[in-house]
Amino acid sequence: MAGQYLSIFRTAQVPLTLDDVQRVSNKIPFLADLAPSGKYFMEDLYNIGGTPSVLKLLVAAGLMNGDIPTVTGKTLAENISSFPSLPQDQVIIRPLNNPIKSTGHLQILRGNLSPGGSVAKITGKEGLVFSGRAKVFNKEHELNTALDKGEIPPGENLVLIVRYEGPKGGPGMPEQLKASAAIMGAGLKNIALVTDGRYSGASHGFIVGHVVPEAAVGGPIAVVQDGDVVTISAETNTLSMDVSDEEIATRLRAWKAPKSAVNRGVLAKYQRLVGDASHGAMTDLF
Repeated sequence: MAGQYLSIFRTAQVPLTLDDVQRVSNKIPFLADLAPSGKYFMEDLYNIGGTPSVLKLLVAAGLMNGDIPTVTGKTLAENISSFPSLPQDQVIIRPLNNPIKSTGHLQILRGNLSPGGSVAKITGKEGLVFSGRAKVFNKEHELNTALDKGEIPPGENLVLIVRYEGPKGGPGMPEQLKASAAIMGAGLKNIALVTDGRYSGASHGFIVGHVVPEAAVGGPIAVVQDGDVVTISAETNTLSMDVSDEEIATRLRAWKAPKSAVNRGVLAKYQRLVGDASHGAMTDLF
């Protein structure tokens, strides 16, 4: 979603950046105890008033402007006026003075593995820092095969690297749905996932996407090797590997871009024109 906002705003010539995403996340408390990382479901929220009742709370707290016009022809406050306020004894939406987390779950990470930025969704329920040995896959289907064969051990901490799935590498920055869902479904707490593609909105835990520069253009993620120790930190907002700048430069000099499976048609045009994920993966930023 962060990438979509970047595209929308930049198309409208509004200079939204990843730093703006982090700035907003820093000041917005995390209130909803909802799946996938929380206990309750949207059905439970619906039964106590649903989204309109949450909006009513936010308008009353001065966190949303109830006077803005909407597509109904009425203001936001008018739209939600007939809905009940959230019950005093409900436990799904935490009070503003007692949030689950004082800041938002979206975290922008940079470091020697993502110097141009990456996006993580970290609620803090699983902790704020994760380190583990890298296990590298050049496409999502390689990881899916490894998961199906039971080749991802449940013991030591591992950071699964899925690369060549970015805007150019995919091409199209495909969503890493099966892999992230399998990791979550298996309850693998010793696993983190780092990709230059996108990940499922249903994911949670230490999953990092939108790594920039992507592997297809020779970003550092292209030269991560099995066994490198990768650290994801929402405390320092970093995504790094225990490899020196000199060693990274040496590996990149020896790296060669893999041949693309796409060489003509609309996808090839897209691949040639598309920019990086940190700038919305747009095709008209010449």
